[in-house]
Amino acid sequence: MSDVEFSKTTKIYDDGTHALDSLELKINEGEFLALLGPSGCGKSTALRLLAGLEDITSGEIRIGGERVNDLPAGARGLGMVFQSYALYPHMSVRDNLEFGLRRAKGGMRVDEAEIARRVDEATEMLDLGMALGKKPKDLSGGQQQRVAIGRALVRRPKVLLMDEPLSNLDAKLRNRMRFEIRRLHEMHGTTTVYVTHDQIEAMTLADRIAIIADGKLQQHAKPLDAYNQPANSFVGSFLGTPAMNLVEGEAHNGVFRAGDLSFDLPEHLAGWQGPGIFGVRPEDVRIVDSGGTRFRVGGVERLGGEAIYHLEAGGHWIKALWHRSGGGLSSAAEDHAELNVSLAVPTAVIFED
Repeated sequence: MSDVEFSKTTKIYDDGTHALDSLELKINEGEFLALLGPSGCGKSTALRLLAGLEDITSGEIRIGGERVNDLPAGARGLGMVFQSYALYPHMSVRDNLEFGLRRAKGGMRVDEAEIARRVDEATEMLDLGMALGKKPKDLSGGQQQRVAIGRALVRRPKVLLMDEPLSNLDAKLRNRMRFEIRRLHEMHGTTTVYVTHDQIEAMTLADRIAIIADGKLQQHAKPLDAYNQPANSFVGSFLGTPAMNLVEGEAHNGVFRAGDLSFDLPEHLAGWQGPGIFGVRPEDVRIVDSGGTRFRVGGVERLGGEAIYHLEAGGHWIKALWHRSGGGLSSAAEDHAELNVSLAVPTAVIFED
């Protein structure tokens, strides 16, 4: 295992596109880090630069303290798992697992006994014993993904790279594979960099997440720290389902105003003066019997155990999340056309951006 460090790492394509802009990021040895962001934000570019599949425009990347800018991909000691499993269709599962070890050169070569030991270990770890003689076409999507992970792990990589590995799976299988990937990391402890646009994957899998937008690092923190203390409005709105409510306006003397909408700020924000973006999580919106701000119920999404209320006041829309087991909304609110809403909750924030 090794740590990984991006130092002012920049990638500019020939057409002038800044795919990655002075990335500063440290991934500790044995850590599971998720690179999270929307499509085109630069997260996969960062992974490809780390893997040696693309050249760096400027800056450095270090693996285990060694500068790897000019090292070819095969000399970096990495294991890679991608959205496309890239299994050899004419080979059995065992042959797919062994292939990389048999093609290794120099100091990375191992003898037949070690190949067998590593493959057996991966087979047991990934529950592939009954599939070793099968071809990829005879496997389920989850089994193919486990073979791809096993093929990377048997090489004993310094760092394991995973780029959207669950995107081709259905929702039920994604949930199962998230659990299995996290379990494998806890068993094996390999430093892992996991690229995803799915904030649920990032929140449930990673020790820390690095959120990227427009080629720039927005926040690097533990998942719950980023959720509870977002660095800016982008992070606040990107993490969470439904997304954080954001209202742009100005605060004066403990009151926040946005056009025709105004409401009292929570105590911890009462001293804020001037423009800002008020943010509050949908699950923290409170319905009150009196006081608060009058909102019109514009629609309700009933999802079984919870419901999402779309509320409007002064031309501004917010969402409120009600869990049937308890939360901000009472069951009596379901039939109301208008509700009194309190936004003065302890978790609310104001962003300067």
